[in-house]
Amino acid sequence: MNVIITENYEEMSKKAAEILINVVKNNPNAVLGLATGSSPIGTYENMAKDHRENGTSYKNVKSVNLDEYVGLTADHDQSYAYFMRTNLFDKIDIDLKNTNLPNGVAPDLAKECDRYNALLNELKPDVQVLGLGSNGHIGFNEPGTPLCSVTHLVDLTENTIKDNSRLFASIDEVPRQALSMGVKNIMQAKSILMVVSGKNKAKAVKGMIKGEVTPDLPASVLQLHPFVTIVLDKDAASEL
Repeated sequence: MNVIITENYEEMSKKAAEILINVVKNNPNAVLGLATGSSPIGTYENMAKDHRENGTSYKNVKSVNLDEYVGLTADHDQSYAYFMRTNLFDKIDIDLKNTNLPNGVAPDLAKECDRYNALLNELKPDVQVLGLGSNGHIGFNEPGTPLCSVTHLVDLTENTIKDNSRLFASIDEVPRQALSMGVKNIMQAKSILMVVSGKNKAKAVKGMIKGEVTPDLPASVLQLHPFVTIVLDKDAASEL
């Protein structure tokens, strides 16, 4: 693991964006594995700024996203499809036909998981972006998820529903299920880039880097991947 400790969220975001931009510059046909949530927003802002100012092109880039809520259409303002468009895709020159997310309103969710697994076997990310949950989850792979898991239907934990409720008008509107890449899918990426900020993540960071590899802390599996870069702010690194 290559661990980079930065001063704050802004520095973390700039460093992570620099890494992703270099991937695209070195390979204009790169496949980017992307994540949602508050952690990568600053990274995407820096990528968009670089595109505006320096012209880095994404027209031949393909993307695959980690997860999507079940029951939210792509135009719902809390869907991850909407998140990706408003935070990145609409601000760069990527072809939306080259962007991929699980379909949370597919009529047969088991078939949708199979479709997405087949896609991931075809489009292995050159780099997979990850955030980290305070309990060590990656994607929607909560503690206890088998490390051999592939794209699957997840019943969200009460803790995750509560955490995500801040983004909805009420907790009753938060979806109870999601589709998520499995741990095995994530590990198939050629390289992994994780961004983590905040003291509330420090314990999970310590376990991920220094603890044993265990399904009880899904992110610990990254110790087994040969090319992992973790960009932390000072608070997230405070227990290392």
